[in-house]
Amino acid sequence: MKKIASLLLFTLLLFTCNEDMDDNTPSTASIAFNFTHNWDDTQINSTNLEAETVTNANGEVINIDRIRYLVSRFELVSLSGNTYSFDGYKFTDLSDEATYNFNPEINTIPTGTYTLRFIWGFNEEDNIDGLYQDLNTATWSWPAMLGAGYHFLQFDGMYNVDTTNPSPFNYHNGTARVSDGVFEQNFAVIELDTPISITNDASIEVKMNIAEFFTNPNTWDLNVLDTPLMPNYNAQKMMQENVLSVFSIGEITQ
Repeated sequence: MKKIASLLLFTLLLFTCNEDMDDNTPSTASIAFNFTHNWDDTQINSTNLEAETVTNANGEVINIDRIRYLVSRFELVSLSGNTYSFDGYKFTDLSDEATYNFNPEINTIPTGTYTLRFIWGFNEEDNIDGLYQDLNTATWSWPAMLGAGYHFLQFDGMYNVDTTNPSPFNYHNGTARVSDGVFEQNFAVIELDTPISITNDASIEVKMNIAEFFTNPNTWDLNVLDTPLMPNYNAQKMMQENVLSVFSIGEITQ
């Protein structure tokens, strides 16, 4: 009887150890990114992009005509500091909801808790003039006289639309021109500290608050800075500063 009891105890311990080993085996998940867009509490998408009237932090009443932007080098960083990188870049046109999602081709990571990091625009290594055929087709190039490469943002519309004298604005962001033939990289590293818990295949919502382009840390006065902004070094650096507060983490669907 003692031998039988000992054998049963050994079998139970062996089963428990194997079960623990299975529980400790890392599982993996596939990741997708879904970008949504709003002006503070108002959702902006293809249905109301040109119809919505909004007011910026400086009090100018605005109608939006176009918003297109580029982000790249997505990375999820684990709590232990391991980094998982995703190839490719994301070109978004708010008039086309098919461009809101980003599904990297190779995107399997261990389950766990992460934070998200990506590049606003292209970094110096990637911002190669004429290299990307889809961006060339989209007329996304940044002028050679301003440093070449590609736009990071095209944000166009009208301001002071509540008056009898509305005016156009072209809030375009890319490489900063210091002087003739002298240029400065103007991309930004977006680091979102909100913990992202991945337990299964997941879609991560990344929220863009468009109002922040005009708000923080530089309150934007469109009566002074409306057009042309592309060759304006100070305006380009202000845009680089303001974009850091534009993005946040939304819902995690899994």
